[in-house]
Amino acid sequence: MWKIEPDRLLRWLKSAAGISILTAVAAAAMATMDRGPHVLVNAVVMGGMLALVSMGLALVFGVMNIPMFAHGEYFMIGTLVAYYVFTPINTHISTHPDSMLSALGPLITIVAAMLVGAIAGVASEVLVFSQLRKRSRENWVMNSFLLTVGLSVVLINGHQLFFGADFKGIVRFWSGAPFSILDVFISRDRAMAFFLAVLVVLSFWLFISYTRTGRAIRAVSQDETGALMVGIGLNGILMLTMALSCALAAVAGASLLFMYPSYPSVGLEPLYMAWFVVIIAGLGNVLGAVVGAFIVSLLKVLTVEYIGSGWDFVVPSALIIVILVFKPSGLFGSEVRGILDK
Repeated sequence: MWKIEPDRLLRWLKSAAGISILTAVAAAAMATMDRGPHVLVNAVVMGGMLALVSMGLALVFGVMNIPMFAHGEYFMIGTLVAYYVFTPINTHISTHPDSMLSALGPLITIVAAMLVGAIAGVASEVLVFSQLRKRSRENWVMNSFLLTVGLSVVLINGHQLFFGADFKGIVRFWSGAPFSILDVFISRDRAMAFFLAVLVVLSFWLFISYTRTGRAIRAVSQDETGALMVGIGLNGILMLTMALSCALAAVAGASLLFMYPSYPSVGLEPLYMAWFVVIIAGLGNVLGAVVGAFIVSLLKVLTVEYIGSGWDFVVPSALIIVILVFKPSGLFGSEVRGILDK
């Protein structure tokens, strides 16, 4: 029978992670009583999608030691694929409203974006990062960081060159009346985006925790040399890691196309928010990034609600400075081993 050990629970409550979570819960409760339940609902919905982007960023950092500053561009790829896949589907739905595509079309769109995002991740690993890995492992973090910056520039300008700089968006994925939760009306698109985020996060956690391949990914993140010694194929795991990371970002971009229309630099805001999460949670801590996503989401919603929309990046940045000064490993601890030696 599952038991809670009082001493262990007390230690957790006194830890930085426990204090942060309890503070976030208290802040959410107070804001809900003061401003209404929409504060809590907005924070939860936004946190779900931010968790997808942050998990991918934490994954590629924790396993491959790559500070992926091009991660937002895979979010952009997700929005672009979703636009071009869903536009003809939406045209068909407008003339055939009773078609099954009215329900399945958005899911087909998001799955297509996920597949293209995974393929883009594999291409990035094969054409960019594996080439650097073959030639030099010295100053790996700095060199891979510079590569990701260059990759970001290439992808942004490639979008502008081939697809133009105009906004490509949709009004909605799913039609119908909004849902009502705690007397707060939520559009079907927002509700489905949150549901999909929860489903993907849960599936990813089960994959990482209970499958042989997931355990191999965790082994590589903990000790690359040891993983090679026990027969784990390093190249395949690194390729799969990059594919999963980029697929998660693409799913987030596709699911939020109704909020973030596709244009060259659409991934910058999700990238910044994801880095806020990863730094606060701890570099490479994938599961910590999920909790951190909801904390950052709540902080952003409270900032907009009480201070103004122009401060939504200022307050998280100030929090990051404080955390880095007093707890450089993040609230939940870093899972990146030996990153300063690479």
